[in-house]
Amino acid sequence: MAARSRRILVVANRTAATEQLLEAVSKRAAEGPSTFALLIPNEPRKGGADWTLETAIPLLERAAGGPVEGIVGEADPFEAVRYALGHELGFDEVIISTLPKRVSEWLRRDLPHRIEKLHVPVTTITQQ
Repeated sequence: MAARSRRILVVANRTAATEQLLEAVSKRAAEGPSTFALLIPNEPRKGGADWTLETAIPLLERAAGGPVEGIVGEADPFEAVRYALGHELGFDEVIISTLPKRVSEWLRRDLPHRIEKLHVPVTTITQQ
């Protein structure tokens, strides 16, 4: 019997194509069958979700060794993740890729811990 494919939700914006994130995706793909989706919260004041998807998806697909679904979510990153976890096909893990701690709005808003309360494992990748 084949192993069930893990579904991994990657949450990122400006850090969606960074080396640390690509390495994490590659590592998960090497561990066993996995599918990935990239969720970008659509923050209107920052814009660029479409550009980020166009730039990041090919790099993430190379790291994942297969297709990566692109999702543009609600402006609030927590609500975007909560919606994806509840309305998509379900995810086994969430990887949050964020800016350095000194400038990360997501870390200031305690996003990783808030998502953990949704009963899903969370890995946080903070850029240096």
